[in-house]
Amino acid sequence: MAFHEVRFPDNISRGARGGPERRTQIVELVSGAEERNASWANSRRRYDVAYGIRRADDLAAVVAFFEARNGRLHGFRFKDWADFKSCLPSQTPGPTDQPIGTGNGADRQFQLAKRYTSGAQSWTRAITKPVGGTVTIAVNGTPQASGWSVDTTTGAVTFTTAPSVGVAITAGFEFDVPVRFDSDSLDVILDLERLGSINSIPLLEIRA
Repeated sequence: MAFHEVRFPDNISRGARGGPERRTQIVELVSGAEERNASWANSRRRYDVAYGIRRADDLAAVVAFFEARNGRLHGFRFKDWADFKSCLPSQTPGPTDQPIGTGNGADRQFQLAKRYTSGAQSWTRAITKPVGGTVTIAVNGTPQASGWSVDTTTGAVTFTTAPSVGVAITAGFEFDVPVRFDSDSLDVILDLERLGSINSIPLLEIRA
């Protein structure tokens, strides 16, 4: 298997349905109380892109994309229009959006990440597929135009010189979700009026 650094067509993904899922084990005790345990440390996203097909050309594009990925074999990029920025949907990504590390004078590499916070609780998501040309970096709140590079296939940011001890490193970016098809078949419904449709095209996030 391999990962193809190609994005699923944006005009079709815009109409997709889906989002994050988690796996939780719940045991109901005799008393009626519950014991809950998280089976997964991180969430995983599922989508169905069949809802984005509106024309015969869209259908042809999906079939071609499916064949080029060999069904479920190869992964690819997917733009989740509900969550693709380091900032709020109404804002533009900036270099101070997300903390990605603190300098110690030795480490030069830091992983892009996005933090989801509600009240006192938060969860940090590793970002492994940033969009090229959208990543910006700041050190102690000061934007850095040079002195660093980003690997858009892994989300790793590498500094030419290790950041000094105690300095805060932040980043802004857009990103894609690494996914694969979750079926090895496309059930195309031939329709003379719509020139064909597919009831379901499931995608599943790949955990890096």
